[in-house]
Amino acid sequence: MVEMRNVGWLVRGYVAVSVLTLVTMVVFRSDGVMVTDSVWIRGTLVAVASLVTLFFAVRAARGERKMPLRLRIITSIMLVAIVVIIALPGLFPLWFKLEQGVCGLLLLPVVVQLNWRPADRR
Repeated sequence: MVEMRNVGWLVRGYVAVSVLTLVTMVVFRSDGVMVTDSVWIRGTLVAVASLVTLFFAVRAARGERKMPLRLRIITSIMLVAIVVIIALPGLFPLWFKLEQGVCGLLLLPVVVQLNWRPADRR
């Protein structure tokens, strides 16, 4: 059984980092090296996706049947996208790749918890 309390805290951390990144992007918007067009697009998408993820996590914790599947799908997709972002050379500045790494570290245990099944339940 997935411990939804742990998942909820990790997703809330993901939301906090994503929203803080969005605020950072606004503050440093005049620095074209630090906040590129790619950063604007990806950073905004991540912030929106983090809020959708939180919505799914809250509803899953309330016991809504389809929410765990939706949560599993969105967290898995975001984690794969984060790995791609970090691996791509030159498209994103280092600070953004580090931020994405933090998001990935928050999402990794969520993906593992949501997808892990004990051997006796398979």
